[in-house]
Amino acid sequence: MLNEVKSRTTGLQFFSKLNLNKKLALFAVIFGLTALIIGSPSDTNKVKIDTNELALLISKGADHLEVEELADWIIQSKMDYRLIDLRDEKSFNEYHIPTAENVPLADLMNYPIERNEKIILYSDGGIHSSQALFLLKSKGYKSSYFIIGGLDEWKDKILFPASPNDSTAESIAKFNKMKEVSKFFGGSPIETSSTTNENITTPALTMPKIQTTAPVGTTTKKKKKEGC
Repeated sequence: MLNEVKSRTTGLQFFSKLNLNKKLALFAVIFGLTALIIGSPSDTNKVKIDTNELALLISKGADHLEVEELADWIIQSKMDYRLIDLRDEKSFNEYHIPTAENVPLADLMNYPIERNEKIILYSDGGIHSSQALFLLKSKGYKSSYFIIGGLDEWKDKILFPASPNDSTAESIAKFNKMKEVSKFFGGSPIETSSTTNENITTPALTMPKIQTTAPVGTTTKKKKKEGC
């Protein structure tokens, strides 16, 4: 009983720390997972997930990656992950996060990825990426994660970060850092006056042009052989 209470408390604390976008995305995760498990009455390929493991992953936040961390990996040219964009080809070609590979959800299980690779998934929102995450988990891909806010979170925090409402040294320093990150990815920081709350700069908020080169790590990265 005590462990159950502690588990619920941890989950509530984790949920309370999420912003609105992430709370909505988390609901999408639960909805998407439910749809994935239930499927249709005639579906013979239902996915079975350990619900205790699921609760632990969500409460610890161990199932997702923050966009700031992903941006840092890209800036540092890290090559130990595969970033999977689950959207359709047209959306992918219009814009995608650098280093991403386009793999629609329906094609994911036939895509050449190995179980010992670190897989990062994202879509526009949370449903498709959560379904893809648990598909991979159910097939033994333990090092798989998803971006909980999806591409929307990437836009809000990386491409078009807004200056903070308060003027503390910590928040200003963080925004100044994100301004540089935004410029690195071709974004446009949004600066507002702390007194009038009006825009000082009014960026066009147009998506950056994508690079046509191959994603980082897709041609030079050597993969470890899977164990028996």
